Amino acid sequence: MNSVQEIKKCFEEKFGATPEYSVYFAPGRINIIGEHTDYNDGFVFPGAVDKGITAAICPNGTDQVNAYAIDLKESSSFGLGKDDLPKEGWAKYLYGVAQELIKRGVEVKGFDTVFAGDVPLGAGMSSSAAIESCYATALNDFFADGKIEKFELAIVGQKTEHNYVGVNCGIMDQFASIHGKAGNIMRLDCRSLEYEYFPFDPKGYRLVLLDSVVKHELASSAYNDRRKSCENVVAHIQKNHPEVKALRDATLAMLQEVKSEVSQEDYLCAEYVIEEIQRVMDVSDALKRGDYELVGQKMYETHHGMSKLYKVSCEELDVLNDIARDNGVTGSRVMGGGFGGCTINLVKEELHDSFVEDAVKRFTEKFGHAPKVYDVVISDGARRLQ
Repeated sequence: MNSVQEIKKCFEEKFGATPEYSVYFAPGRINIIGEHTDYNDGFVFPGAVDKGITAAICPNGTDQVNAYAIDLKESSSFGLGKDDLPKEGWAKYLYGVAQELIKRGVEVKGFDTVFAGDVPLGAGMSSSAAIESCYATALNDFFADGKIEKFELAIVGQKTEHNYVGVNCGIMDQFASIHGKAGNIMRLDCRSLEYEYFPFDPKGYRLVLLDSVVKHELASSAYNDRRKSCENVVAHIQKNHPEVKALRDATLAMLQEVKSEVSQEDYLCAEYVIEEIQRVMDVSDALKRGDYELVGQKMYETHHGMSKLYKVSCEELDVLNDIARDNGVTGSRVMGGGFGGCTINLVKEELHDSFVEDAVKRFTEKFGHAPKVYDVVISDGARRLQ
């Protein structure tokens, strides 16, 4: 982890001790429940975490951006014209955010910046959204006097992915990074984009991510296949129920009506999504009551659904889930799209150390490498630090 002091020191070494420079932070995110519901017009339940991207930044009075990625030890300089897309992958995020703000009427000028992060790459915690949110917040402050609203800054990040990075992502990651609030997770309605904060302060529990450090190749093609399955089931249900626009509007009874018309694979995918949308509602109620045991039970149900119905888990994640159950962990499930990445675990304080120790030992014995362990705390969203 690069401390704020180290980031400031690096900035001053590269660009001098400019009095106007500021330090910004934006977090990565976790998702408690609501997986593969976003493209079915359902709900997701993300929270910002205490790991993210920290940047020192200062306008430089030119039309040139000079950036240094501390973790990669790489520099990039680029203009802000339409044909100035930088070649470095990470620099495209900075360029894209600037371009999206320019489209919204902000007169973005050149700036000097260095940044570093402690969001684990490839662990499904959205380091890319953290970069976008960090720079969107900073550039909004510097060049628009903070006039662009938070939700629009999240869309700036999403459009950066679509238009400059080539990833057709939803809004959840950027939304969570911008809107995060310590002690709360956010239920986002993926149809209306309305959101509500729910208290998440599980006294006596900890949130732990176990990163399998694997990513299977199936992920992108399987994602598209699942999406098609959901759309196919909706098309069949609509014949009897034209009001159903997405699986969010469907019931298990409606699904049963078309069981003979769709493939077994499509049926199971739809069953998972309809049940998962209901689980989000059940968790909403449980959080209002402070019932973390029920939250945990729903997490296990999600893992079972993702593994056996939606079929987006993998052996490594199923083993981590089994180990969690063996250790009396309150809740555990695969987090994210699947086929690798992390399990998210809600663990009682007194079981934390023994669970982590057992998981590392058993996973290493079976797969020949240890999982990475990340303890996370639900925290505030993108902000200026100093």
